[in-house]
Amino acid sequence: MAQSTPSPRVSGSLARSRVPEPAAAARVEHRITVPAAVSMVELLGLRDEVLKAVEDGFPSVDVHVRGNQVRLVGPVGDVALVSRLVDELVETAAAGTALSPDVVTRSIAMLRDASDVRPADVLTFNILSNRGKTIRPKTAGQKDYVDAIDANTITFGIGPAGTGKTYLAMAKAVQALQARRVNRIVLTRPAVEAGERLGFLPGTLAEKIDPYLRPLYDALHDMVDPESIPRLLDAGTVEVAPLAYMRGRTLNDAFVILDEAQNTSSEQMKMFLTRLGFGSKVVVTGDVTQVDLPGGTTSGLRIVERILGGVDDVAFCWLTSSDVVRHRLVGDIIDAYARWDAEGGRQ
Repeated sequence: MAQSTPSPRVSGSLARSRVPEPAAAARVEHRITVPAAVSMVELLGLRDEVLKAVEDGFPSVDVHVRGNQVRLVGPVGDVALVSRLVDELVETAAAGTALSPDVVTRSIAMLRDASDVRPADVLTFNILSNRGKTIRPKTAGQKDYVDAIDANTITFGIGPAGTGKTYLAMAKAVQALQARRVNRIVLTRPAVEAGERLGFLPGTLAEKIDPYLRPLYDALHDMVDPESIPRLLDAGTVEVAPLAYMRGRTLNDAFVILDEAQNTSSEQMKMFLTRLGFGSKVVVTGDVTQVDLPGGTTSGLRIVERILGGVDDVAFCWLTSSDVVRHRLVGDIIDAYARWDAEGGRQ
């Protein structure tokens, strides 16, 4: 079967046979030659787990591997999609990103979304590396969110739990600090109770507040050498504080993150945003479906887009269940609750 010229866009790209164009219901054969620069063991995965994930994603396509040849047989549309998928996986592997069933699943979702986003561009976009761990966006929505943080002074990341809102914002903050684009990182959250009262927790005020700030500390430990964190905190290079401590301040040359912003009132949101000083960048994250404010208090995050939606240099990124990077069930749970709410929460 004749081979076409390899695509110039992909380093070490695939050499492909020409796919005939019969009726959509017909089965076609398509052969792919994987470049020698990419290990077939890496491409197929440990115990062929990557190959099995491809087959699970496209049960209508028979995938046969021999040497560095991949043979696809199936409906023309599905074969074309699997061919693109393999192309993206080759480019992702060539860039040094380890392949896994999760990478395959996310790549398939992006390809089926029919957007202009290429999975390899998303999955090889490095934000930060520390102790052998590289932090990257895992979905097209996360990549848009990271790009918005780069392009705007104030970015709102709004979406359900598990979409990486806070984690990616923290990674961008550490990246900015390491590149000396800012002099410090300021991390803040409103200390709003979700079923417990601060007064019933043991310890000093600082010890009572600490559980609310713990997720920020946890993310920081993933990105900075743990032994350096006390020094950064003592020097004020990294500051973690409840939102109430922001009043009256002006934050210059800082990367400021407001987490759990759904638990701010409109007045608190205004107070926080007006702390912005010269040379600073602000990221506000939250989930408008998990508001813990007392009854009658309107969440500042729910109305801020109506107030600032037309303001230049302010971006709003809405993440969805498809951007969840926790267990698969988390996305399913979020969708199930959304359907319940849409139906009025009938008993």
